[in-house]
Amino acid sequence: MRDQVKDTSLIEIKSVSRLFPKGSGEDLVVLEKVDLTIRAGEIVGLLGRSGSGKSTLLRIIAGLVSPSSGEARCRGEIIAGPPRGVAMVFQSFALFPWLTVLQNVELGLEALGIEAGERRKRALAAIDLIGLDGFESAFPKELSGGMRQRVGFARALVVHPDLLLMDEPFSALDVLTAETLRTDLVDLWTDGRLPIKSVLMVTHNIEEAVLMCDRILVFSSNPGRVAAEFKVDLPHPRNRLDAAFRQLVDSLYARMTQRPEPKLPSTASAGVGMVLSHVSSNSISGLIETLAGEPYNGHADLPVLAGHLQLEVDEIFPLAEALQLLRFAQLSEGDLTLTEAGQRFAHLETDERKKLFAQHLIENVPLMGLIRRVLDDRPSHAAPAARFRIELEDYMSEHYADETLHTIVSWGRYAELFAYDEQSETFSLENPH
Repeated sequence: MRDQVKDTSLIEIKSVSRLFPKGSGEDLVVLEKVDLTIRAGEIVGLLGRSGSGKSTLLRIIAGLVSPSSGEARCRGEIIAGPPRGVAMVFQSFALFPWLTVLQNVELGLEALGIEAGERRKRALAAIDLIGLDGFESAFPKELSGGMRQRVGFARALVVHPDLLLMDEPFSALDVLTAETLRTDLVDLWTDGRLPIKSVLMVTHNIEEAVLMCDRILVFSSNPGRVAAEFKVDLPHPRNRLDAAFRQLVDSLYARMTQRPEPKLPSTASAGVGMVLSHVSSNSISGLIETLAGEPYNGHADLPVLAGHLQLEVDEIFPLAEALQLLRFAQLSEGDLTLTEAGQRFAHLETDERKKLFAQHLIENVPLMGLIRRVLDDRPSHAAPAARFRIELEDYMSEHYADETLHTIVSWGRYAELFAYDEQSETFSLENPH
C-alpha cells in the first residue's frame, strides 16, 4: 500500500485571482483570492460546475496562464512558465495522429533532452504500466477513446512528475470505460506503482471525486472561489453503496446547492444581470413530471434523482435551479421539492401549462419582464436582440450573455410571450396574444 510523507508542499497558491477583459471594457473575474496547498502523497479534487475557474487554476499551476494577482509557487519557486516536475492530462486526448503510441509517449522525454535509448526504455515501461503493452506501434486512429486517454496518461507519467494535473480526464469517455480507467489508476496509486508524488484533478462529477480523492475543494461560481473543503478518509477500494460513501456524496450535493434563494433586485437593470443556464422547457416539464410521480411524490434527494436520470452535476444543477428560479420547486440541502405551483403544473394540459409558465416567467425572471415592457411600449412592438445583449454584457461575459439570450428566447417562445426571428435577431409581438 502507498506510504508517503504528506507534509512536503509541492504547490502553494496564495490569494490568486484571474481576470479577463469583458465586452463592456470591464474585467470578468474568473478566480478570486484562491488559496490552495498541494502536499506530497495526496489526490486533491477541484469540484465545481463549469465556469467556476477550476481549469483556469489548473493552467496557472501548469504555468500556461499567469495569475492577475496573488502568488503561485511550485516547490517554493514562483511559477513563471511550465515548472519542472509537473505534467498534465487533458480532457481531449491531445495526441499527434501521425505518431505511433510509442512516439507520442516519447515526446515529453525528447523535450527534456533524454537520449534515444533511455527514451524508448522509459516509454515502453510507461505503456506497460498503463495497460497498453502490445499497442506501441498503433496510431491513435486505431485506438478506442479509453485507449487514447491511456496514451495521454502514459505520456504524462513517463517524465516521472512530482505532480500530475488532470483536467476532467474521464469526461470524454463512456461510463464503463471511464470507470475502468478510474479504477486502474486508483489501484496503481494505492499500490505505489505510479511514478508521481501527488495528483490534482478537476472534475464536476461528485461520485468520481469521492471515489478517487483524499481532499475535495468545492468551488463556487462567478467568481470562482474555494467555498468548502472535504476530507475523504474512506479506505480504497471505495464502495459506492457504502453508507459513509453515500453520506459524503449527499453532503457534497448539499454544499453545492447552498445558494441564496433568487431574489428580485431593487432595480430592473440589476435583475438583468442574472445569468441563465440553457435549460429547455421540455426538460423543465419532464423533471416536474418525474418529481410529481412515483416514487418521489413531489420530493427527491438530488443524488438519487441524478442517478435515476443519469445526469451529471452540470446537467442536474441547472435544471433544479431553473425550477427554483421559476418557483416551481425549492432547492435546499441537496433536496428538491415541488411547490404548489409545480404540483399544479404537473397535472395541467399543454395550454394551461404554458399560461402558468408565462406567469412565473414574467414574475420571476427580470430579463423577461424587461423584454415584454420594451415590446409593449414601442409603437412597432419590436426590438433587436442586440438591444438586450449590450445590456447583458455590462454584467457578464459575451459567452454568458449569448447563453442567457438563447435561454430567454427558448422559454419565451414556449410561453408564447413573444415571437423571435432568428435571421434578423428581432423580438416582436407579431404572434403572441
